[in-house]
Amino acid sequence: MMDVRENVPLAPLTTFKIGGPARYFVDVHNEEEMKAALAWARERGTRCVVLAGKSNILVPDEGLNALVISIASETFSFAGTELAADAGCNLLSLIRAAGEKSLGGWEKLAGIPGTIGGAVRGNAGAFGPEIKDFVTKVCAFDADTGEMREFENVACNFSYRHSFFKDDPKWIITRVYIELTRAEPVASARETENTITERERRHIQNVQAAGSYFMNPVASEEARNMFEEEKGVRSREGRVPAGWLIEKAGMKGARVGDAVASEQHPNYLKNDSHATAVQVKELARKIKDAVKAKFGIELQEEAVIL
Repeated sequence: MMDVRENVPLAPLTTFKIGGPARYFVDVHNEEEMKAALAWARERGTRCVVLAGKSNILVPDEGLNALVISIASETFSFAGTELAADAGCNLLSLIRAAGEKSLGGWEKLAGIPGTIGGAVRGNAGAFGPEIKDFVTKVCAFDADTGEMREFENVACNFSYRHSFFKDDPKWIITRVYIELTRAEPVASARETENTITERERRHIQNVQAAGSYFMNPVASEEARNMFEEEKGVRSREGRVPAGWLIEKAGMKGARVGDAVASEQHPNYLKNDSHATAVQVKELARKIKDAVKAKFGIELQEEAVIL
């Protein structure tokens, strides 16, 4: 029997700590429970919102008049150099568990908040690698028809912070298969911790935020040259960091109420204490306007605005 609860506060469950309650809320632990939850909502004419790690999202202040389905499945296993993990598994926990099994190669992804399912949906990446570099296949099912399907890597249509599943949200990721390489456990653990330390140095850990709020945009040649000359590094895929653009547009530390563009990493819009979703969206609008005015570049949200 499903435990569907009513008027469940969502802010405490999200990394942003912002937003109102869910009209209905249920934890699901497997595909059968997921199907039952979708059927429950269909019978009542209620829309569904599927959440996993609850990072990278902004919940509206009034909450969600929906059934929020929280993916709570967290089983995983290893076979040779392959990891099979439920979509609800925490990414950092998987990286550490793999290291203990002498498997690695993906330690640069350590510290990215959220689950492996969310990482696949948004093709999460950091310091060079992206999750697409390790995915062999993804299991998902169609929320409309209940059809189960396996997607090979090429069928996932991965690109920068993008996947097939982001384009077509009726497909719900249930399981992810990752191919790793042999690694010495101590060395893997050291690289994982070094990666987290570097993220903390940039002040992008342990703050009330959704992660990077904007995607790194493709920039003009003039902006790329300015960035490369100042930083001494090449831009990747013609993109420059959104945080750098925000800083150059004079918006580092910009604030609307308790929503603030971090002084250390301005692409992190932080909840300083009691920020509202309205304040975050107003701050984001001001940042986008400033970057557009200075560089002619239209920033696009990476965070999902529910």
